[in-house]
Amino acid sequence: MPRYSSKSRYMSHFIVSDLRYLADSSAYFEAIRDLPSPVWLDSGRPLSPLGRYDIISANPSRRLITQGGITTDQTRHQTRQLTDNPFDLVCQALAPISTKANKDLPFCGGALGYFGYDLGRRLETLPSQANADIPLPEMYIGIFDWAIVQDHQQQHAWLIALPSCSAADHRDLIQRCERAGQQISPEPGKVPPNFHTSAFQPEISADTYAAAIATIHEYIRSGDCYQVNFTQRFSADFEGDSYAAYQHLRRVLPSPFSGYIGLEQGAVLSFSPERFLHVAGRQVETKPIKGTLPRGRTPEQDQANAQRLQQSVKDRAENLMIVDLLRNDLSKTCELGSVRVPELFALESFPNVHHLVSTITGTLGEHHSAIDLLKGCFPGGSITGAPKLRAMEIIEELEPSRRSIYCGSLGYISANGNMDTSIAIRTLVCDQNRIYCWGGGGITGDSKVEAEYQESLDKIQVLLKALEEVSG
Repeated sequence: MPRYSSKSRYMSHFIVSDLRYLADSSAYFEAIRDLPSPVWLDSGRPLSPLGRYDIISANPSRRLITQGGITTDQTRHQTRQLTDNPFDLVCQALAPISTKANKDLPFCGGALGYFGYDLGRRLETLPSQANADIPLPEMYIGIFDWAIVQDHQQQHAWLIALPSCSAADHRDLIQRCERAGQQISPEPGKVPPNFHTSAFQPEISADTYAAAIATIHEYIRSGDCYQVNFTQRFSADFEGDSYAAYQHLRRVLPSPFSGYIGLEQGAVLSFSPERFLHVAGRQVETKPIKGTLPRGRTPEQDQANAQRLQQSVKDRAENLMIVDLLRNDLSKTCELGSVRVPELFALESFPNVHHLVSTITGTLGEHHSAIDLLKGCFPGGSITGAPKLRAMEIIEELEPSRRSIYCGSLGYISANGNMDTSIAIRTLVCDQNRIYCWGGGGITGDSKVEAEYQESLDKIQVLLKALEEVSG
């Protein structure tokens, strides 16, 4: 294992300091967690074999916070209220620090945070029927001038800072990282969380769920749509430290696109298995998930479930609909003829479920940025339906509460143009003293109510049970 070194070197536009690599990034996050607006984009290591990078930062030099039609632009010197499109504002905020250098670094300073599902209202005209009862912002993006980056594949770690990071802050961060690098992480599962919840309750009944599916089937038969992603919400009271809950849950459900974002009025705890959009240089990738079955209780049952999913005509058709939608979305900003589908219906297995995952790639157009791509594809097709706008209208009609952050996206947009974002599924939101979680799936003409209802539970039951059990 490389030894810790605080020796810094200059790469084009950045200061890079080597850190000691840690198999679990918890110690690095805990070293900076007392700073304002801490963010950890977490690949789930060491328990998840699929992730590669962890990105940790805090104390942004600028924050863009969107609520309704207003985005609050906060720097350390002034606050402005703006009505511009939020995606355009992120692009403008990144412009002063953007560089074409060091494309091999995933993140070297830039934007970190989330784009909530309801930010789609700034891109499309939608009805207002669902109850907007979670007051967290639709977008919460910080512009950060430093980050701790861990590469679990190469077992390297760095503190990367932009020139705007002050010498005093840089020294403080080096000292924090050195102390963290000397700590020994506790064994997984050995630290009980300082977090307690009441029993989670569904916010719609099974009968209401069935009636919604029947309505979607009527829309499909009438030709309004082909597929609609319908979700139900669960909630509970809680007390304690949301980060303690995150630490417990990341051991229960290690996922490659996890994340913890500390907010002034709450927190986001995400355990997503799904990549939304990835940009490295000009190469674009999206990996939609459509098709789910639970893991089996025995190896034989588990293998049978995996084979049944791979052979399911209904799930493969559902997956293909979303692949076609995303091919169209990527084509808005990718070079003509560059969009490809190198992999269809691949099986990916997680501690709680098997998924069918397809891969779509493209080459970003010369005059387009990662934010242009995100704006053109948002929200993700795998959690809306097809056609997208009509599916979103039906979602607003049938889901009694707005989705908030759920089915939006967590991720980064680096100063060097790279981007990686998730689909915010398997995601919990802490707001004041309430905690929320959602489960759902794509509804097609072949969907059976009982199976879809059970699938919505299979996806999140492991999270809810883990919190309830530890709460006693």
